[in-house]
Amino acid sequence: MARDERVTLLEVYQALPEEQFQSLKFLLEGRIPAGLLHLASRPDLCRILLQRFPGNSLRVTAEILRQLGRLDLIQRFQLPLEEQIPEETSQEPNGDPPEARGDPTPGCHPGGIPAPPANPRRLTEKDLMQIAQRLGKEWQEVGILHLGLERSRLEQIQEEIPGNAVLRNFEMLREWRQRERHEATASRLRSCLEPARLDPGILDFLQSLQGN
Repeated sequence: MARDERVTLLEVYQALPEEQFQSLKFLLEGRIPAGLLHLASRPDLCRILLQRFPGNSLRVTAEILRQLGRLDLIQRFQLPLEEQIPEETSQEPNGDPPEARGDPTPGCHPGGIPAPPANPRRLTEKDLMQIAQRLGKEWQEVGILHLGLERSRLEQIQEEIPGNAVLRNFEMLREWRQRERHEATASRLRSCLEPARLDPGILDFLQSLQGN
């Protein structure tokens, strides 16, 4: 049984491009010390997960793959997922606190005026990763001019995550989300990014999330 689990894990990791494999390790940092992950190869990561999550390593991997948008791998290898955490609910992965459904913000739904949902959900890490994959190389310009982040923090992110543009973009967006707290919604981020020269697919994606 353990051998089958290890073989499946290794096949899953080998199916990931290098950039997504590094993203997977980055998203595992909330569960595994970063020092164990940074230099871990694919076989190393299999061994680490089998040791730390005996009998549950495939489920942990599936949760991270879902954040990366690799549902195809979850289906191909028939990986288990937590049934009680559907994508559409307000509960978020990686320990993010769920939004309070019954506590509408004052002024969100004035009478007679069409408006977005009264309590739009906060962007999840999966949402941020999908946006990060579309952002270009001008991530620092976006962060300073359009997201209002400090240049010193962006330089720190660049030092912490060298050589992986997607993860830098993701960490920048996560920094923005942490600052905005419950206001970190799709409509809020879309209004910030509209003036920027970005892939139009980013704004379309955020627009599609506004009805959720």
